[in-house]
Amino acid sequence: MNEIKSDGLIIDNNELVFQDYEKEKRAEELIIANKELAFQNQEKEKRAAELIIANKELAFQNQEKEKRAAELIIANKELAFQNVEKEKRAEELMIANWELKKAEADIHQLNEELEQKVIERTSQLESANKELESFSYSVSHDLRAPIRAINAYTKILIEEFSEKLDTDGTKVLLSIMRNAIKMGELIDDLLAFSKLGRKQVALSEINMTALVNLVREELLFDDGEIIPEFHVSMLPSAEGDQSLIKQVWINLISNAIKYSKYNSKIHIVIGACEKDNQVVYYVKDYGAGFDMQYYDKLFGVFQRLHSQEEFEGTGIGLAIVQKIIHRHNGTIWAESTLNEGACFYFSLPAIKTGIQRINLLN
Repeated sequence: MNEIKSDGLIIDNNELVFQDYEKEKRAEELIIANKELAFQNQEKEKRAAELIIANKELAFQNQEKEKRAAELIIANKELAFQNVEKEKRAEELMIANWELKKAEADIHQLNEELEQKVIERTSQLESANKELESFSYSVSHDLRAPIRAINAYTKILIEEFSEKLDTDGTKVLLSIMRNAIKMGELIDDLLAFSKLGRKQVALSEINMTALVNLVREELLFDDGEIIPEFHVSMLPSAEGDQSLIKQVWINLISNAIKYSKYNSKIHIVIGACEKDNQVVYYVKDYGAGFDMQYYDKLFGVFQRLHSQEEFEGTGIGLAIVQKIIHRHNGTIWAESTLNEGACFYFSLPAIKTGIQRINLLN
């Protein structure tokens, strides 16, 4: 009996030992499982922290998307407004194009009408020029004859009936003769002025020093008149119509002498300078001069700045000079101080090299 109990105890002990061993294994496994669980909890906490960060990033991105969506809404509204403006501009452009086409059509019609008017005006101008030539012929022949007759008959009255005339009568007849001569000179100047508009201007190189010396040599003076002293610098050559430019020098030099006649000495300075492909010539005197406030009348036909009693003349000389210089595409001007003299300037094209000279038709 005791052996059976002993064996039962051994078996029970072995069973207890086995159970203790199993418990130790389970304890070890439980420790490992706890460690694994602790590790998993740490990983979960890390994942939770990462998830929190990810949620914050997602919330930020959602905010940015909302901002972008709001900006896109504004941009769409702006684009819609721009499209409306573009449509308005397109309509305005269509209207402007239509108006432009209409204006082009109107201009074309106006050009055609203008061309027709030019043809008509040209025809009228040609007719007027023919009438002017006829008038010039009439002036040259029909008016000169009675003027010569007046002068001749007046001279006969003075020569043959002077004994029957008193002093006043003789003065009247002499006045008639002087005015008849003046009328003849006026007719000559008017004819010369009118012919300038029709004369073709043929350009050539002008030796200006030689031309001025020729004009000086051709000057005529009556007994007792003061012979002027000239100071002439070397004058550059220029392009122009020599016969017309000679008339310019004649008129300017004659004026300088005339308006200096009350001086004890007549001193005239002639010179030139080159500027901007132009040659500027001048004639300076120290005579009566003129008041610059009346300058606008200086080159007008029949415009005089001095009385006929002081200085004789028809009032056309400077108008002729201006017309000649303008025909040469030049300029003429003057400077003066009353009772201290005057200086007249005019410009002409400088000599061109390597360029064919062209006749000026207008």
